[in-house]
Parts: sequence; C-alpha cells; structure tokens
Amino acid sequence: MGASVACDIKDLRSEHRDNLYIKWGESGDPLLNLTCEANLKRLDVDCIDLYYQHCIDTKIPIEVTIGELKRLVEEGKIKHIDLSEASASTIRRAHTIHPITVVRLEWSLRSRDVEEEIVPTCRELGIGIVAYSLLGRGFLSSGPKLIHLSATKGCIG
Repeated sequence: MGASVACDIKDLRSEHRDNLYIKWGESGDPLLNLTCEANLKRLDVDCIDLYYQHCIDTKIPIEVTIGELKRLVEEGKIKHIDLSEASASTIRRAHTIHPITVVRLEWSLRSRDVEEEIVPTCRELGIGIVAYSLLGRGFLSSGPKLIHLSATKGCIG
C-alpha cells in the first residue's frame, strides 16, 4: 500500500498539492528521525506539512517527544506538529516546547467532556481542533429515520 500512496502523492505534488499530512505512531520513538526520513523518501517529498503525533506514550515525557519534533521542524523536514487525544495539561506542556498547530480529539453530542478543559486550552493557545467521530461512533447516525435518509438520499455515511 505504501508504494501506491507514494505514487498518488507524487502525482499531487504539482500546483495541486497544498498540504501533506502524516500520522506518526507512538511518541518517544527513538527512531523518530529515521521514521520521518523514511516517510519523506517513500512519499518523495522534501517536507511534511503536518506531522500527526498519534498515540501519546505516557512513559516518555511529552517534552522529549516534542523536542524531537521541534528539531525536525528546525531541519525543515516537517512544518507543523499535531497532538492526538492529549489532555489539557499535556497540550500546555507540549506547547511550551514548540507551538502545536492542531489537536485531534473525539468530539460529538455524545462525547462533550473535551469542552471542559481541552477546547478552552486550545482556544487560549490558538491551537486548531480536528474532531473525529462527530456522529458518536455511529450511535447518532443509526436511528431508523437516518438510515432511511441514507438509503434514499445517500447523504449520511
């Protein structure tokens, strides 16, 4: 699959390619630089616009991980850093090392706890939010009326 993704990315690198986003695995990976280099080579790009730091490893201080990502920014390998599923405290600690561009989190009518601390923290620090599971992991989109609309209109997925 990596080869086909790389081919697709290469095709997009003309004036149509504005941004490239990569989801990176566990934080604190001692091979972070090698992982980034491999992604750059595989995708045949010079820089990754937004590097998603996905599953936060609580055994490694976030400052260490963000410090490594900051170095990659300084080297011109990545432009921006994302955090996924981070607490308000972790976001603040990370942001003191290097500005965080966006935080990815679950946010829906069914999952609103992020509104207590995380959303205000992001607002205060000027960090964007990418929400996922907007329909409550299917819970809010599985009623009979919505299923009928989806089947007849194709408007709900």
